[in-house]
Amino acid sequence: MKFLAPLALAGLMAATPAMADLTDLDDAERDAFRAEVRAYLLDNPEVLMEAIGVLEQRQAAADAERDEMGIAANDDALFNSAFDWVGGNPEGDVVLVEFMDYRCGYCRRAHPEVADLVELDGNIRYVVKEFPILGEQSVLASQFAIATRIVNGDDAYAQMNDALMTMRGDVTEASLAATADDLGLDSGPILDAMGDPLVAQTISYNRDLAQRLQISGTPTFVFGDQLVRGYVPLDAMLEIVDTVRTDMN
Repeated sequence: MKFLAPLALAGLMAATPAMADLTDLDDAERDAFRAEVRAYLLDNPEVLMEAIGVLEQRQAAADAERDEMGIAANDDALFNSAFDWVGGNPEGDVVLVEFMDYRCGYCRRAHPEVADLVELDGNIRYVVKEFPILGEQSVLASQFAIATRIVNGDDAYAQMNDALMTMRGDVTEASLAATADDLGLDSGPILDAMGDPLVAQTISYNRDLAQRLQISGTPTFVFGDQLVRGYVPLDAMLEIVDTVRTDMN
């Protein structure tokens, strides 16, 4: 527990500014003060956890404020980028943005729950951000998905997005071509379109946006003005959407 003491002491001294200035004490008085604080904390270890809890709450509030400011500063790039596929209700009152990677296990877990959320609610505009961060296979899958949209349009992209989220095995050009064929899509033009500059631009655009928002993992969600990192189960997403709507009114 010794490593917690500086945090706790910081919290205690922040709460009592007058005690924070020890410059008027001589060395003996300063040592006595430190010994007194140490003895108090050893006798009352619950104070450590209480102080740490306060610090964590303050950090969480600061993080939330930073995220909210980041969303406001990048709202057009988040919600209205032509690079992104949009599903759900295009006129929905709540916008849900997801930064995703096809090789991310938690993205795969969240995928059907996000679909359920969009269907159950009926008033959510859902924006998908291709954000491959888990290696070359992730990049290859995103390139193929974006190329599918370029060649075959939004409906085909939605099908491919679903298929890649449930795809088994390694991602290769051969396995991607087989996936397209299974969907009734001609894989040849899609493979050719992977070299389209728009494919690289889309991925680069989303990576730059994620960096500005300090997003480094997937899935990451933006619900209105709230940024939520990591997997979120359906019931929690429903609650977040309700909160966003309440804040809007």
